[in-house]
Amino acid sequence: MSKYKFGPAYSYGLNKDPYCMWMGALSPEQCEEIIKVGDSKHPRGATINDDPDNKINNIRRSKVSWLKEHDIPWLYERVEYIAQQLNGQYYDFDLWGLNEDLQYTVYEEGDKGFYSWHQDAFTTIKNNIDQRLPRKFSLSFQLSDPNDYDGGDLLIHDGNQKKTPKHQGLAIAFPSWTLHSVTPVTRGVRRSLVVWCTGPRFR
Repeated sequence: MSKYKFGPAYSYGLNKDPYCMWMGALSPEQCEEIIKVGDSKHPRGATINDDPDNKINNIRRSKVSWLKEHDIPWLYERVEYIAQQLNGQYYDFDLWGLNEDLQYTVYEEGDKGFYSWHQDAFTTIKNNIDQRLPRKFSLSFQLSDPNDYDGGDLLIHDGNQKKTPKHQGLAIAFPSWTLHSVTPVTRGVRRSLVVWCTGPRFR
């Protein structure tokens, strides 16, 4: 039996945007704790497809570190609850859970940090074993106060580009095949937490 309860699917199929959101998913204090732990792990230049030599600056310019369950004990439980609630209300995907560590991401003014249009969906690999668990549901948690930076907009593409709201602690969720991007940061630093939920292959 699952430890977490799914929300009622009262709005399933009625969402007018290519994403859904949870305002105040994390408190400002929780955001600051995640930032402190994420920064303590000395974020490094982000790569593509886990290839350390694939630093393609015209595709992605950011730094990342990885948060494991023991780093912030309450965080995984909170993230799983939010993911299940949003999935239950808007998409009703068959999800098994989190197969990857949580990604703490930093976009800096000095680098004009950005991420060009991309999708999250691909088969994940854990412990060097291809478990064929596709990413199906993606979540991005805004950790920074939006007054602390300019630019760094999360855009979602569904035929038209749509700019998502900016609020500290906000969770934005969408199917992992959705095209999305982060515009260059022109002032300050944007910090976020990225989560991927996996499940059985679509049939």
